[in-house]
Amino acid sequence: MLVLAAALACVLPQASAQEDSSRLTDRAKQDRDIVYFLQPPETHAFRLYHDYTESKEGADKYVNVVRKGSTASNPSAFLLDTGQTLTVETLKGEEITKAKVDLGEPVRPDSEAVVIRYPAVKKGQSVRIRITETYTDPKSYRMEGDELVFDRTFGRPRNTVVLPPGWYLTATAIPATVTEMPDGRIRLLFVNPRPDEIAVLIRARKRPH
Repeated sequence: MLVLAAALACVLPQASAQEDSSRLTDRAKQDRDIVYFLQPPETHAFRLYHDYTESKEGADKYVNVVRKGSTASNPSAFLLDTGQTLTVETLKGEEITKAKVDLGEPVRPDSEAVVIRYPAVKKGQSVRIRITETYTDPKSYRMEGDELVFDRTFGRPRNTVVLPPGWYLTATAIPATVTEMPDGRIRLLFVNPRPDEIAVLIRARKRPH
């Protein structure tokens, strides 16, 4: 058995420290929380914010790639540690290439990215950023008959959805912790510890007057 183990050790590649590090990203460190505030469904819009921690030395910007079919507007960001307002710009198509922004995917003519710039992270330190945007997506957020439908994949470990005022939950395809906020709005918290996405489908109806 010892001989076999030694032989396998020679044949199987050992994971490098860099490979291990790449696996210990947002998911393991739980450094991101996203909250979606659904606007009136006829607008197809949802306001969201996400808190993000960056600890990589030298990092000086955050790039948020807008999903195909969605439109981002009114982006803003600030440092949670100091309250400092950050520079935010929305780039599309060729602008992304000219700015040498890496999307992690090929740049298309309809590609859109929100770029947030912040002071470079110093060795042994980190920055905590809150990013706020409004998304409009008729495919993900719509009305079907008298029901509100929110259909979107979530790739982060913690995602919260807040229904518009006056709406109550009728169904959710993914288990969630459902609570009522002090102002009466319904809040759903989805927690996914796995390194994959969850396909969230929410249906809601308006409360009778």
